[in-house]
Amino acid sequence: MSQGARYSSTTAITLAEGVRIERLTPPSRLFGANGLRTGADNRIYVAQVAGSQISALDVTTGDLETISAKGSDIIAPDDIAFDNDGNLIATEYMDARVSMRGKDGRTRVIRDDVPGANGITVHRGRLFVNECRIGGRLMELPLDGSAPRILQDNLPMPNAMEVGPDGLLYYPVMGTNDIWRIDPEGGAPERVAGDLGVPDSVKFDAEGFIVSTQVQTGEVLRIDPRTGDRQVLARMAPGLDNCTFVGNRLFVSTFTGEITEILTGGETREILEGGLMWPLDMTVGHDGALYLADGTYLYVLRDGELRQIASLFSPGTPGYVRGVTAVGPGELLCTTSTGEVSYYRPGPDAETEVVAQGFDQLYGVAATAGRVIVAAELGTGRVLSIRSGQVSVLASGLDAPMGVAFGPDGTVLVSESGGGRIVSISGSGVETVVDGLHTPQGILVRGNRLLIVDVGVKALVGVDLETGARQSLAENLPVGAPPGVEAKPLRGTPPFSGPMGPFAGIAAGPDGTVYLSADAEGSVLALRFAE
Repeated sequence: MSQGARYSSTTAITLAEGVRIERLTPPSRLFGANGLRTGADNRIYVAQVAGSQISALDVTTGDLETISAKGSDIIAPDDIAFDNDGNLIATEYMDARVSMRGKDGRTRVIRDDVPGANGITVHRGRLFVNECRIGGRLMELPLDGSAPRILQDNLPMPNAMEVGPDGLLYYPVMGTNDIWRIDPEGGAPERVAGDLGVPDSVKFDAEGFIVSTQVQTGEVLRIDPRTGDRQVLARMAPGLDNCTFVGNRLFVSTFTGEITEILTGGETREILEGGLMWPLDMTVGHDGALYLADGTYLYVLRDGELRQIASLFSPGTPGYVRGVTAVGPGELLCTTSTGEVSYYRPGPDAETEVVAQGFDQLYGVAATAGRVIVAAELGTGRVLSIRSGQVSVLASGLDAPMGVAFGPDGTVLVSESGGGRIVSISGSGVETVVDGLHTPQGILVRGNRLLIVDVGVKALVGVDLETGARQSLAENLPVGAPPGVEAKPLRGTPPFSGPMGPFAGIAAGPDGTVYLSADAEGSVLALRFAE
């Protein structure tokens, strides 16, 4: 495992006799990459919302050091800054907090009433923060926790900001697709540039020009703050989040975790390879390819190549995808973290057909040949049936249902992750099929065998549905939280997503290969069984 990877274990994966395992994608080194800030040590500090982690990247060696680990006091950091004493200050987007991590490693909350806390900068010892939400505020926060001073309110999603050489505070507004500035002492704001590519960061180069990433178009722009004239420094894929300078070298972050240096002439150089943020559920399509839900992105893995087919920013997108199953040639059925069940048809004219919506934390989804949909709603503890757009409740009162599958006889099977069991649901009610599990998530039926991803014990368990005999097929899998870590809830990033949570999915190909979401390390595993 490369130095500074997001997940490491000293215990090797162990397999039952006749089982082979292969990584189809490399482990990810970060949980995505969001806010960037260059430290006094010339390392780039990287905030990772989905992983609740902050890491420091040495751009010369590629080494990563975890500064604030998953499970620690800082939750879902989106942007970061340093005060005059070198203390790190982070906005915690999902928890409405702004926190300071001192050089001694201790963390204290500056404020906990800043919903959508995101853009942050320190200027002459003064802390400025904005809220990336509809109706967001731009404010100065005293470091002693006293009442904020509001510079502006009712902003439609401001984001990462910086004070320019002229002493004015520059900030992008994603909802209006432009960049503004205001005197930190107050006064009327002034529009600097508009009709951009949805700007989500503002920094300044050595010559006093704005450098701004565009999340929707993937452009990196250089903008003259005096005239608004712009130059495209580079064109990349959509999903850019932030930028920073190390000396005169410019680096940008991507939601996938990629850190890229922007060179002259539109050229780029990858400094840190991107990867999967989770992954979550997966399915094998009618074309034999493996489709992966990764929240912000939907991927296809075909012939060893991982390719994005949808994102939050692409036309016809299904949204933040968590559950996915193939239902026909070129058609996927998805559940999203915003509570929608949709058919998605990828391609040049991609389209999404919403079947039902308004649910609380949807996870696994399955469908019969007649297109009766079954989905697990973790937030309410319900299992839902959707037929021709009409919703009915198959079961309620379950403890965190997640995975869904059909048994050999068509019975609905559900993993009750909070209850440590697999249940069947029929007209006679809910019955236990397998108990004594820890935290079952993804489930899969192959013939009369039920495969269960039990993230609590990091194992793949096989159960004979006729005899009840069970076998541990693989142990010490890179699933779930790292050993000794209790991951704290991610409340979501409206309007982009609802509450985020892990889901170690499982799928099988026509040749019997079983695919597994190794969500701890951000890879896809393939397990093959001897005949």
